[in-house]
Amino acid sequence: MPDRFVTCGFSELRRAHDGLEGPRQPNQASDSRSDLYMLMRQPCPDLQFAYSPPFGATLTEKGVQFSVFSRSATEMRLLLYNKVTDREPAQVIDFDRGTDRWGDVWSLHVPGLEAGQLYHFQASGPWEPENGHRFDSTARLIDPYAQALAGTYQKQTDGVVRPPKCVVVDGTFDWEGDRHVRRDVSESIIYEMHVRGFTKSKTAKVKAPGSYLGVIEKIPYLKSLGVTSVELMPVHEFPIRDPQGKKLSRPNYWGYDPMAFFAPHRGYAHDSAPGAQVNEFKQMVKALHSAGIEVILDVVFNHTCEGNEQGPTLSFKGLENQVYYILSEGQHYCNYSGCGNTINGNHPVVREMIFHCLRHWVHNYHIDGFRFDLASILSRDRSGNLIPNPPMVELIAEDPMLADTKIIAEAWDAAGAYQVGSFGNHRWAEWNGRYRDDVRGFWRGDAGTLGPLATRLAGSSDLYQHAGRPPSCSVNLVTTHDGFTMNDLVSYKDKHNEANGEDNNDGDNHNISDNYGVEGPTRKKAISTIRSQQVRNMLATLLTSQGVPMIVSGDEARRTQKGNNNAYCQDTDISWFDWRLVEKNADLVRFVSALIDFRKNQPTIRRREYLTGQPVDGRKVPDVSWYGPSGDPLNWDQGELAMAAYIAAPSRIDDPEGLGRDVILMFNSTGDHREFHFPAIARGTQWNLFVDTAAAPPEDIYPDVDGPMPPNNRIVEVGRHSMRIYVCNAPPK
Repeated sequence: MPDRFVTCGFSELRRAHDGLEGPRQPNQASDSRSDLYMLMRQPCPDLQFAYSPPFGATLTEKGVQFSVFSRSATEMRLLLYNKVTDREPAQVIDFDRGTDRWGDVWSLHVPGLEAGQLYHFQASGPWEPENGHRFDSTARLIDPYAQALAGTYQKQTDGVVRPPKCVVVDGTFDWEGDRHVRRDVSESIIYEMHVRGFTKSKTAKVKAPGSYLGVIEKIPYLKSLGVTSVELMPVHEFPIRDPQGKKLSRPNYWGYDPMAFFAPHRGYAHDSAPGAQVNEFKQMVKALHSAGIEVILDVVFNHTCEGNEQGPTLSFKGLENQVYYILSEGQHYCNYSGCGNTINGNHPVVREMIFHCLRHWVHNYHIDGFRFDLASILSRDRSGNLIPNPPMVELIAEDPMLADTKIIAEAWDAAGAYQVGSFGNHRWAEWNGRYRDDVRGFWRGDAGTLGPLATRLAGSSDLYQHAGRPPSCSVNLVTTHDGFTMNDLVSYKDKHNEANGEDNNDGDNHNISDNYGVEGPTRKKAISTIRSQQVRNMLATLLTSQGVPMIVSGDEARRTQKGNNNAYCQDTDISWFDWRLVEKNADLVRFVSALIDFRKNQPTIRRREYLTGQPVDGRKVPDVSWYGPSGDPLNWDQGELAMAAYIAAPSRIDDPEGLGRDVILMFNSTGDHREFHFPAIARGTQWNLFVDTAAAPPEDIYPDVDGPMPPNNRIVEVGRHSMRIYVCNAPPK
């Protein structure tokens, strides 16, 4: 049977409590706090907490309550449709200003309606662009709180904008006791993926390609790889192709073009029935949780698909334009997002909407965390100025209903704000763009990158420690969806975005990449060998760095975008995961899986505190020490890009089970083979080779950490453009 739902209000908690305990007696106390306490103690496994946003379409016992905010509208209408394909509404109901308006909220109950009902809002009001008002009484408007959409953005053949229709949703779902995974962020290994692209290719061989259900079919692969979290590129609603199959002017395959924040994208549902995406999305989350995998959503609270003055009126513009967007001189759209407009995130009404949205995804969809796209926009006030201690950022961190939730910022925006290392408090993690650039630069052989690599490897204390933030605030990455794939990073010097139709003018020109002699694919063995080593070098560095690693889907199998570093509009095999690569590059998949497993089992490389260079637990060995190839302490002023890091096992306080082992990482980014001498502090113990990126598979990695021991003289050769990892075969004494 479906779970019973408990909503966030005390009145609903009382009703749920009455259903469990029987009706309250006439003289029985009705204190809501004691009701909540008693409810929490009920041994009722099918009782499920849910969150009810105050606006949108809410099912009641007798119909549906429709509520929408608009301060400046003079009239509001509800348009009801019978079918998704209907161009015109079957019924239009006017809100009565006297009885259906409460402050700035228009609220109307329509009896007899059920889940699945299709609707739009329509608002009349002033057309005064110079004062920020853009009401259009003919526009059909998407409910900002709509929980599902159906249909497409239809072509304006008669001048009328027809966006997808909103769907009244019944949120009942049998979660079967599912809860958030609640893994500590320091133990996370994040896998960024696109729901459609993950299984859309025929090579995926799934029954439901390109869908939420398709992801479920590939969970065994995710488990075998060992990742702990999937970070899904945007799944809230965004525009898709119209019924004639023609693309929108700037089709957004990635999904960074939001249309309805509360609704899972209909384009990723296998079933085409209105609202089917709601249940399918929940099925995916429940299945991932059952496999121990968390779900993090990439959310885009920085702009919408309505664009600037030339863009269509689909929702926010037609309800309260001057509230939802940051405007310049009261009329022009500020473009801090680079996408035409900017959401007014620190306006109280918009701030409230974002909070309701986050809580909705956490408690109604069991989402484990969020990555905030262009999060620096949340640090801008209503005039667009960056402000210290922005209330939106602080409130997200402190919201008790999000306390179990991971929050990750892309701590920059398209207007020059760059806040890596200074975004929010200890609750906020960040995509560490400095990590990406420094690791790429070191392995490419850029001068002056030895010290920066060491800093990134040790957890980026220069960015986070001063604010009392732990290493887990650094989400380490070498690649993301935005830019080259790992394969292309070592195969192309320049971007090749010709297929995007923008004359290769789009995308970043600063990629810190190399092709090692030939642009693109090659059959030259020497070039292929160095590329293979560099892929392994960067993945091994990523997965042995302090902080939280993030891998982009397909990098573990050398997925290529053919040199395209901005495939935002490529719903083609350029973007799709080619599953033949998993078999073709099985040795690399094995390499990554073994590194992930090592990271999970080795607290030495995923500390919760920063390395200090001081001895641990009275041992003579510092928690980290740095050496040159000679085995002597490292001269940081040397021009040579070669060094070794000795990382000692953590203290028993941080590692009560005593699983930690001392680890030595040897890096050689020069073009020559180099002899590395084990430092004196490592000569009294036994070591086994774990990784050698210069060796041919399967000797590039020893999953059981049982590789060859170093020779008696403790001198080993580290190949050019390669790294080695040795692990002490006994716990520290």
